[in-house]
Amino acid sequence: GSYMQNTVLIKILGCLLQVGYKKSQPWAELNYAGMYRWCETALSLHSHMTACRETAFTYAVSAAGVVNAISRACREGELSSCGCSRTARPKDLPRDWLWGGCGDNVEYGYRFAKEFVDAKEREKNYAKGSEEQARMLMNLQNNEAGRRAVYKLADVACKCHGVSGSCSLKTCWLQLADFRKVGDLLKEKYDSAAAMRISRKGKLELVNNRFNMPTQEDLVYVDPSPDYCLRNETTGSLGTQGRLCNKTSEGMDGCELMCCGRGYDQFKSVQVERCNCKFHWCCYVKCKQCPKIVDQYVCK
Repeated sequence: GSYMQNTVLIKILGCLLQVGYKKSQPWAELNYAGMYRWCETALSLHSHMTACRETAFTYAVSAAGVVNAISRACREGELSSCGCSRTARPKDLPRDWLWGGCGDNVEYGYRFAKEFVDAKEREKNYAKGSEEQARMLMNLQNNEAGRRAVYKLADVACKCHGVSGSCSLKTCWLQLADFRKVGDLLKEKYDSAAAMRISRKGKLELVNNRFNMPTQEDLVYVDPSPDYCLRNETTGSLGTQGRLCNKTSEGMDGCELMCCGRGYDQFKSVQVERCNCKFHWCCYVKCKQCPKIVDQYVCK
C-alpha cells in the first residue's frame, strides 16, 4: 500500500512488540498487578512461549490492539482503504438525533485484524491432534476473543448542538472504548480462562467437562503457567532477579512479591530533577538541573 499505510502498520507492529514497561499502547495502559512478573516476558510472541493463560492474554490484547489502531486510523484518514464507520443507525437512538459524525471504523478494524493477525497461524498445516495444532487453535481462539472485546465495548458517543449549548440537537457516532476497559475485560477473561486439550479429531476440548465450553469471547490455554520468578529460556521467562522493585508497595511491584521471597538489595543512585524554576516574561519557564540521591531496590 501507500507510505502512510506502511507507517501505520509499522506503528502497530512496534506497539505489539514492545514490552510492558516501554510506554506504548496497548501495553502501557495494562499494567495489571497480577501480571508484573509476566510483563517482562509477555510480548516476545515467539513459538517457545508456553501455551499458558498468560500467553492467551498476550495474544488477545495484541489482536485487540490491532483492531483499536486500525479502527482509529480509518477514522483519522491515515489509510486509503477505509474511512469513517458505516455502522447502521442504532434502533434505540432518539429520532431527532442525527446519526453521522465520523465514527471509529470498528468493522474494518475487526476484518483487517482477523486477516492480518490470524494469517501466521493459518499458514501452517499441523498434524491432527498434535501439540502444534493445539497451540494454533488456542492462538486463533484468543485472537478472536481480543477482537470481540474491542467490538463489544465500542459505543455511541454524541455531541450537543443548539443555541448556547442547549443540546436541542445531537450528532452521534460509533466510538472505541478507552483501551483500558478492553484490557479490564480481557483481564477478567484471563482470570476465568478455560483449560483445554486437543482431541484426536483435532478439536480443542475441555480438560474438565463440568465447565461450560468457552464462547468466542473467552480465553483458552493448554499448558499450566510456568514459574515466572525464575529465569527459564525454555518458557521464555526472564525471571525477576535484578528487577527494580518498590519497597513501600504491597502490590505485585512491591519487593516482597516481585522478588518471590528471595529478598532484595538496596543501592543509591543519582537522578537529575528540574529545580529552581523561574517564570520569565514572556512566556517561558527556565529551570536548573539538580542531582538528587535516591534509594532504589533490586531483587536478589
